Amino acid sequence: MRFFYEVLKVRAVVRGGALALALVTGLLVTGCASDKDDVLPPDEPAEKIYNEGLTLLRRQEPEKAAKRFEDVDKTHPYSEWARKSLLMTTYSYFEAGKYDEAIASGRRYVSLYPGSQDAAYAQYLVASALYENIPDITRDQRKTRQALDALEDVVRKYPNTEYAATAKRKIEVARDQLAGKEMMIGRYYLEQRNYTGAINRFKVVVTQYQTTRQVEEALYRLTEAYMALGVVSEAQTAAAVLAYNFPDSSWYKDAYKLVQAGGVEPQENKASWISQAFKKMGLG
Repeated sequence: MRFFYEVLKVRAVVRGGALALALVTGLLVTGCASDKDDVLPPDEPAEKIYNEGLTLLRRQEPEKAAKRFEDVDKTHPYSEWARKSLLMTTYSYFEAGKYDEAIASGRRYVSLYPGSQDAAYAQYLVASALYENIPDITRDQRKTRQALDALEDVVRKYPNTEYAATAKRKIEVARDQLAGKEMMIGRYYLEQRNYTGAINRFKVVVTQYQTTRQVEEALYRLTEAYMALGVVSEAQTAAAVLAYNFPDSSWYKDAYKLVQAGGVEPQENKASWISQAFKKMGLG
C-alpha cells in the first residue's frame, strides 16, 4: 500500500477517532508510547518507535508524535523507516501548527528522497505550511511570495497529482493577496495625490494579477488617476477595458460616471499598455 494512504488514514484517526490505529499500518506492536521521549534504548526497534508516533497521533498529540518520528531518524538513519518517519514528522508538525518545523523537515525529505513516490506529498506539505504562514495584508508579503513559489513548484513538478489541483486553488488566494497589497499601496498614493506612484501599483495588478478579484478596482483606479493627471485617453481606455471585460461591475459604473463628468466617453486606445496587457491574456 502506498505510504500516502497511510498518511490519509492517520489523518482520519487523528480527526475522527473512529478508526483503530492498527488499520493505519498493520505494524502496531503491543504497548503505548513512552513518556520519556529523550531516553532511547540503543536496540529499540525502528518500527516500535514509529508505531509509538502513530499512537501519539491517534491521541491527538501531533507535536509529541513528530518528536517520536524524529527519534527514528536519530537511531536508525538512512533506513526505510527513517525515510517514512521523516515524512510523518513533516505531517505531524503541520498538524500541530508548527509550520516552520514542517517546512524544514519537508524540505529535507524532498532533498534526500527526490525520486520517492511521496516527494509530491512532502513538497505539498511544505507549500501548505508556507501558505498557512501568509501574513496579514498590511504586513510585508515576502512569505506570501515564498508560499506562491512553493505552490507553483507543486503544480510544475507534479502536475498529474491530486496535490496539484489543491495547490492551484491556494495559488489563486496567494495571488489575490499580493494583488491586494499592491492595491492598498496604490490607494494610499492616490490619497497623497501621488498619481504616478499609484498608477505604477495598479499597473502591477493589471499586468501580473489579471485573474484576481482586484483587477476590476485596479482599472477603475487607473481611470481615476489618469483623469486626475489629465491623461484622458488612458482614462478612457481603462474605463473601456473595464466595460468590455466586466460589464456588470459596479466599478465600471463608477468609471463611466468619472469619464463622463470629464466630458468624454469610455473609448479604447488599442495602442495603450492597458489594452495590450489584456490582449496578451485573451481578455480583451
